[in-house]
This record gives sequence, C-alpha cells and structure tokens, in this order.
Amino acid sequence: MLTIKGIGMDAETRCAHYHSAIDRIAIKFYCCGIYYPCFECHTATGCDKPAVWPKERFSEKAVLCGTCRHELTVQEYLDCASVCPNCEAPFNPGCSLHKHLYFDV
Repeated sequence: MLTIKGIGMDAETRCAHYHSAIDRIAIKFYCCGIYYPCFECHTATGCDKPAVWPKERFSEKAVLCGTCRHELTVQEYLDCASVCPNCEAPFNPGCSLHKHLYFDV
C-alpha cells in the first residue's frame, strides 16, 4: 500500500492548497520516498531535507494519479500532456509551473 500524506486531502489526492477538479496527482518526494499532493504539504508535514528527482532517475515511478492510482515514472508524467495515460483523467496543466520543485528540469 502506498503512503500518501497531505493536509485536508480527499480521495483523489486534492489538498488544502490545490483542490480544483483537475488537481488529482500526488508526487513521491525523492528525499523521503513518500507521496504528497504538493510541495506545500511536504513542507508542512514532510521531511526537513527536500530534494528533487535527478534526471538519471526519471525512469522511476514517482507520480500517482489520484483517480485510478496508476503510478507514472517521472518521464511519463513530464510527457503525458496533462492526462493520465491509464484512465485519461485530466491533470492540472498549471502543475508544470512547479515542476522544478520536484524534478531536476
């Protein structure tokens, strides 16, 4: 079973910080290996040594679709055009504004 932590998180991994209909992913933080809906939840309740996924590890599963629980590799997520490749649920395209907080891009 996957560990997912967040503040005010719903069944599709929306949290107190990001909770629109298309906010439905959680990201496994490289530093602690735990899924969080966003960097703000990680800052508030996660480890104290945040680190981004290095490019050489982009083939590892690190993004979770909150709708179907499909795990995507970092590269699959970066290439997915804001839709889950498994269930086709839309992801928030605005998340790309924060990708530098999670991945070495």
